Amino acid sequence: MNGKRTVMIVAGEASGDAHAAKLVCAIREALPAVRFEFFGAAGPKMRGAGVEAIVESDSLAIVGLAEIGRALPMFLKAKSDLKRAASARKPDIVILVDFPDFNLKLAKSLKKLGFLVVYYISPQLWAWRKYRISSIRKYVDLLITILPFEKEWYSKRGVEHVEYVGNPLANEVRSSRPRGEFCSDHGLDPSRPLVALLPGSRHKEIERILPMMLDAAAELTVKVPKAQFLIAAGSTRARQDIKTILANRVIEHPFKVVEQETYDALNASDVAAVTSGTATLEAGIVGTPMAIVYKSSAINYALLRPLISVEHFGLINLIAGERVATELIQGELTPKSLAAELFRLLEPVANAEMRSKLQKATDKLGAGGASKRAAEVILKLIDRSPSSFLS
Repeated sequence: MNGKRTVMIVAGEASGDAHAAKLVCAIREALPAVRFEFFGAAGPKMRGAGVEAIVESDSLAIVGLAEIGRALPMFLKAKSDLKRAASARKPDIVILVDFPDFNLKLAKSLKKLGFLVVYYISPQLWAWRKYRISSIRKYVDLLITILPFEKEWYSKRGVEHVEYVGNPLANEVRSSRPRGEFCSDHGLDPSRPLVALLPGSRHKEIERILPMMLDAAAELTVKVPKAQFLIAAGSTRARQDIKTILANRVIEHPFKVVEQETYDALNASDVAAVTSGTATLEAGIVGTPMAIVYKSSAINYALLRPLISVEHFGLINLIAGERVATELIQGELTPKSLAAELFRLLEPVANAEMRSKLQKATDKLGAGGASKRAAEVILKLIDRSPSSFLS
């Protein structure tokens, strides 16, 4: 493979943006002699990695049926813009990263136009919406999975081209600073208990979950007066949402807000309250005992809960195969219940027990290098595809 290659890559949320950016770098590193041009739907990390943003995916990170419904014209425009760009630029391959509500529809459109479609970070159909597997069979040429049980699950259901590459977080989630240094940098006392609050990355998640976390922190300080709290924001936009909520509340206890320092924050913390999603896996890899939380609107939960067919919401619990971390979902999430669980986890025996279980669970993810392996299988697919495929 030599000369120039054009790659369309589409991600929609903060975690997908991060994984896609690492994949872009891995593809370039695998073939430094080839000039790659990347374009598509890109968040800040992808743009930083040199992906031309036909659509800035920051605006696509919306949660909730009502919110998605109101944003439907924006999604339709984004899809139209991407189809138009693909038709004009004729990429050698299209890589769709996570974000299934948008990307599965885009896969159908682009496959019908004759493009080679790879899906990286496969949709979690084993958890809900299993009927979507027909779209994977019809419109995806290669499915790349990052969880150890997914390849077998998809293969048993007729998806022929599936590759498991390991988890991109396994060797990439690490702290760059010890607890003492992190605390010193942020005016925290390393000798006092430290609790991390991770309220999610989407606006609506933060809006619904952070106030509950703040109230739980107030409850916890009654039992643990020396407790310190930090709030980890994954992006500038999330930090702004957090600051807005803090500004509109009477705060009796200070909250330190950190941006894009989540791994260091988790490493420095004794316990954490973590919004269900990729962050539960990140906290598990760091080894921070956690309570997993989530709260959606009442209508969203009522509509979506019957579609969910797994025992656990938390990704770290799914990988462990057991309820390692307590899950406080919807009505179970109250300031009192969260404060009680954080208080329990601050107890040394419970804390050490969860750290041990988290280590066993994350050992299943392997030694890392998923981005590199994903790049390799994608490049092999481009190399094998007939030159007439995209003519």
